[in-house]
Amino acid sequence: MKNKKCAACISITLITLTFLLFAPVFGSQSEEAEARIKEAENMVLDCYGAVVEAEKASANVSDMLTTLNNASWSLALAKHAYAIGEYDSALEYANQTLRTLQGFIGEAKNLQENAEKTRYFDFMINFVGSAVGAVAIVAGGYVSWFFIKKRGRIVEA
Repeated sequence: MKNKKCAACISITLITLTFLLFAPVFGSQSEEAEARIKEAENMVLDCYGAVVEAEKASANVSDMLTTLNNASWSLALAKHAYAIGEYDSALEYANQTLRTLQGFIGEAKNLQENAEKTRYFDFMINFVGSAVGAVAIVAGGYVSWFFIKKRGRIVEA
């Protein structure tokens, strides 16, 4: 009987020591995973903002949206893994999200700049082309009028 009590006390002591020793490790993993998930969440939001700006400039953002959707899916998996206590998986999914979006904002800014330049050149071609066309019509009309008038004087004489 005494041995059973002693064995139970030793078992409880070992279990308690195990939790006391490893609890900071679990807490550390939890905090690290939570911080990385927040970082990934902020990155996704920043990237969505960059895509919206690029789309406002008439850039083709369909490929970027596909990448962003994949990153958002990884982030959702990270949040789910965190919610069920799988901190290692949560951390890996959050890191995957960050890797997917690495350099994404710069790419979106480049697309935006290219779209703005293209739109500017299209406007200039249309504006200048229309102006040159109008001047050509007016000049052609004046030259035609001048020759018709001169021809009319020759016929009268």
